Amino acid sequence: MFVIISFIALFPILSLLLSSFRPSSELMRNGISIQFDISTLNLDNYTYIFTEAGKYWSWYGNSLIITVITIILSLFFSSMVGYALAVYDFKGRNFFFVLVLFILMVPFEILMLPLYQLMISWGFIDTYTGVMLPAIVAPIAVFFFRQYALGLPRELMDAARIDGSTEYGIFFRIMMPLMTPAFAAMAILQGLGSWNNFLWPLIILRSSDMFTLPIGLATLLTPYGNNYDVLIAGSMMTIIPFIILFVFFQRYFVEGLTVGGVKG
Repeated sequence: MFVIISFIALFPILSLLLSSFRPSSELMRNGISIQFDISTLNLDNYTYIFTEAGKYWSWYGNSLIITVITIILSLFFSSMVGYALAVYDFKGRNFFFVLVLFILMVPFEILMLPLYQLMISWGFIDTYTGVMLPAIVAPIAVFFFRQYALGLPRELMDAARIDGSTEYGIFFRIMMPLMTPAFAAMAILQGLGSWNNFLWPLIILRSSDMFTLPIGLATLLTPYGNNYDVLIAGSMMTIIPFIILFVFFQRYFVEGLTVGGVKG
């Protein structure tokens, strides 16, 4: 049963993988499918990407830079905010948590115009900063880390305070290692969102040298010609970073998503 479900889930990827080795003429005749003539399969599309598609690697590099920095900053700031909302009792804590939930429920499309005007006033149009800034403190990540931090043992915090540790020391040296599953899960989810983000970078970025992969690949489809062969091969290359990321963090992923406590 699970084999059948897995095949159904992987069927689109398998179709794209096979299509990435087919010439454009066959793609135009038969479309994307698992039916193919083995004699027509070749590496021309990938050879073109590695040898002649210079802009493609520029887009790839832009996406990598934006995604890596977004993951690091988002995990750092969102974890601190979520941790503070979970373990500290201060005036206005519930108000800030409700505010996080409210922002989480607001569609991003509603926030785009004010955010765009803000980026203009700050001079962040056509910059990495303009693309990354709205995602640095993500409401979903704050909510996730808060829920996870609620299950952390407070006794460790009290023991660390008795030993003279500062609040920052408690977070970075004691609590952060305990939150490793949450960090791994959110690294995958936040990174995937940043890597696949199309609309916001499309609004912010202007020059083709600054394009991310989703925008760059979209430019291959024009009224004057459609490079479906290169587009499909390039799309297959985009999943490699997250296959690697998931392989390294898969053992933490499910544990992090369950938002469990510490057993001991």
